[in-house]
Amino acid sequence: MVTLNANIARPLPWPGESTPRDAPCRPAPGSGPRGAGIQCASAYVALGPGPTFDTLGDVEGTPVIEIEGVEPDPTTGELVMTTVGVTDNLTLAQTVLAWFSGRYGLSPREQVYPPTRSKDDVKAADHAQFTQSELSAELAALHYLDMPVTLRVAQVADDAPATGVLHEGDRILAVGGETVGTAGQVQRAVGDTAPGSDLEVTIERDGVEEVVPVTVGGRPSDPDKGFLGIGTEEIPDVPFTVSFNLADVGGPSAGLMFSLAVVDKLSPGALNGGMHVAGTGTIDSDGVVGPIGGITHKLTAAAEGGAELFLVPADNCAEALSDTPDGIRLIKVETLEGAIDALASVTSGGDAPTCE
Repeated sequence: MVTLNANIARPLPWPGESTPRDAPCRPAPGSGPRGAGIQCASAYVALGPGPTFDTLGDVEGTPVIEIEGVEPDPTTGELVMTTVGVTDNLTLAQTVLAWFSGRYGLSPREQVYPPTRSKDDVKAADHAQFTQSELSAELAALHYLDMPVTLRVAQVADDAPATGVLHEGDRILAVGGETVGTAGQVQRAVGDTAPGSDLEVTIERDGVEEVVPVTVGGRPSDPDKGFLGIGTEEIPDVPFTVSFNLADVGGPSAGLMFSLAVVDKLSPGALNGGMHVAGTGTIDSDGVVGPIGGITHKLTAAAEGGAELFLVPADNCAEALSDTPDGIRLIKVETLEGAIDALASVTSGGDAPTCE
């Protein structure tokens, strides 16, 4: 069973078929006109290696990542994002074959397509996660490159500790005297403040910098943690735009590879040293890499595509080691900066953190 927190490509045809199946029952091959020999779908979906995409390359002539407004730095080699393929509406026979194939895993269909949600709802949620991963990847890359990003108040809840003190659109510069640049830094600074305490927030409002004190409340889900009742957003403040041009892929786990590609296109030299590097992992705007689902399927897809190195989120290392294809080297990563440092070391003949 696989817990999905992965970029997924759905639906995929079963090997030997040219099109995906989306009907729960269909005539069996060779069945007569009266429909004798009907095959019905099982209660499972098959999970396996999905399509891979070079984030430095093109898909059907369109760059996977396109930067306009500045001349991108030339890149070489590959930085490949991997996906998990989902095959639905298996017959009982195909379910058994998948179980014994060694290539596919089975997951209860309701874990991928909950019965309370339509396929369109699931696809929309996957797309939203994918879109958020693109934004987080861009922000993480800009922060790594020390490029300007505006952090501001996006909303203030009604009857919250910050109501009437902080306003939508306020630019946040510091919390508790410490400079902040990401939403995560604000959340941690506030969370570490005891409820009932006054917390100084440095903001810029209408072009004027000021320090405003806010009496911190208790977080509804954890009363011991500080809470202001605000939502924050980060907005790139750069003279160029970054566009991501992949369709029919969902989930959050392309974040790391997207972020590496943006850094590679905006900085001199090749992060991968011209090598074929694949990987996976969620990312937040702080550059922290998170675990994903389907790591062994992604490793298989990467190996079959010729990858030499695979970047593995630290929390996925144990699972990755359980079924590592021959000829691929696993590099353990926890942050965007760590991934870049590891690639620099490997491509220059040095050592890097591994999953061993």
